[in-house]
Amino acid sequence: MDLNTATWRKSSHSGNTGGECVELASAPGIIALRDSQDPDGPKLLLDRDEFATLVTSLKH
Repeated sequence: MDLNTATWRKSSHSGNTGGECVELASAPGIIALRDSQDPDGPKLLLDRDEFATLVTSLKH
């Protein structure tokens, strides 16, 4: 999947000083996650149900 043209959004919990910087992009049927400090590095691809499960788990 080519995510080069995806619109990435930084988490509102990410600061400007580095560290925990997570960005999300959506594409048909998936949510992609990446480290904003390594935009060319690996991406985690989850379908929307998996992403919802992840968010629910992280909230608990």
